[in-house]
Amino acid sequence: MEKEIKAEIVERKGKLTLVLALASLISAFGSSFQYGYNVAVINSPAPEMQMFYTQIYEDRYGPMTDNFLTLLWSITVSMYPLGGFFGSLMVAPLVNKLGRKGTLLFNNVFSIVPAVMMGVSEVVRSFEIIIVARFLVGICAGLSSNVVPMYLGELSPKNFRGAIGIVPQLFITIGILTAQVFGIRSILGNKEGWTIMLGLTGIPAVIELLLLPFFPESPRYMLIQKGDEKTARKALQRLRGWEDVDEELSEMHVEDQSERAEGRLSVLNLLTFRSLRWQLLSIVIMNMGQQLSGVNAIYYYADSIYSSAGVREDHVQYVTVGTGAVNVFMTVAAVFIVEKSGRKPLLLIGFGICCVACVLLTVALHFQTKMDWMPYVSIVCVIIYVIGHAIGPSPIPYVITTEMFRQSSRPPAFMVAGSVHWLSNFTVGLVFPFLERGLGEYSFIIFGCICLATLIYIWLVIPETKNKTFLEITKLFAKRNKVETVVEAGDSAIKEIGAESDEREIHSTFL
Repeated sequence: MEKEIKAEIVERKGKLTLVLALASLISAFGSSFQYGYNVAVINSPAPEMQMFYTQIYEDRYGPMTDNFLTLLWSITVSMYPLGGFFGSLMVAPLVNKLGRKGTLLFNNVFSIVPAVMMGVSEVVRSFEIIIVARFLVGICAGLSSNVVPMYLGELSPKNFRGAIGIVPQLFITIGILTAQVFGIRSILGNKEGWTIMLGLTGIPAVIELLLLPFFPESPRYMLIQKGDEKTARKALQRLRGWEDVDEELSEMHVEDQSERAEGRLSVLNLLTFRSLRWQLLSIVIMNMGQQLSGVNAIYYYADSIYSSAGVREDHVQYVTVGTGAVNVFMTVAAVFIVEKSGRKPLLLIGFGICCVACVLLTVALHFQTKMDWMPYVSIVCVIIYVIGHAIGPSPIPYVITTEMFRQSSRPPAFMVAGSVHWLSNFTVGLVFPFLERGLGEYSFIIFGCICLATLIYIWLVIPETKNKTFLEITKLFAKRNKVETVVEAGDSAIKEIGAESDEREIHSTFL
């Protein structure tokens, strides 16, 4: 009894070891950084790139209309999230076959190859190669945006799961800021430098390819899915910084026994399980809300938004960089406060701030031609929006997705969440230029309404998952899913009994 109590205390006070910290930083820099970098990389050099598109097209076919250029540019922008969607569809089969770390290493192919393609696009005089490369690097982002949180969530002790779970989002914001800095006209956002700027995305991939092999694969993957307890033990010992990892291994064995009885879950199985219905709906709503709230409209078209707000052309790039810096700062703050404040409060506050900022931005843009100081109000509204999104809607859905699902259901859950995430991202990237042209400042009212609807859902449905085991989180959803969670004496599984039927589903847990 005394030994069990001590083991539980050790588990609760898991430490941030050097191996865990470096694995988190290298995987996030090599993968998540590229997601953010490629979101913003074509923003500042857009005029030069569009001039290149026009020149190549006219050399081949004759004059190009403004509408066709807008369509061509929208396709270039939206190929990235479309690739992200296809990357998300590859998550479950790849992480089950190659492992979490193995998938991240394989994924670098989808970064290095398109980096070379974009880097030589001007030399080969082809805008089509940029569009194809944007799709391929989108596949890289679709995989990394799902696999990195999964990998780090499975490496982390319970008390660091939230903070380390935000590290991928932190590197996404650093990637956005890096692209914004490189995009300054005097650096690379010019006629001579834009191809170099696009090609730089391959450098983090090369670094990850060289360094990540020296760090452990997910112990849960090795034990539960590969049956290799020896490797799992060594990985846990390196990650935790102590030799006695028997308690954590025994928890994995409990889960493994139930996994074997139930079999590996597919996406189709996931959709039919009564005990996972509200968890699945919740990650769909959160990912739709995260992307349809308009955050990537801000980053894809930040310069045009600031220009329409009346900011002088030579000042726009610096305001954009300042916005990116605020985003990084607030995400760093979220890393430190998520374990104290909890997940749900950050989501509610974040979406609330975004909703108010969208309404105020609409008003500011409407009156900007009538009051000289109103453009500055628009800038403040955008910054407030970025602050709200950075503390909750951007990072927390990944953390909660990891926590709501267990080992067998986690890959298909991330596959569903990622698909919704990138389809929504694709929709915003493709539609926003036309929405902005048709509705003008009123387009942000739509985003404000989406933020409000997501906030209401989170308030009514999403429980707090901070510092809870998977069993406790399962119990939180049991009543809403109309199942009863029962732990029978001497049994290592949890039986979830439908309230309206006799169907039984066996789910594993940490006991």
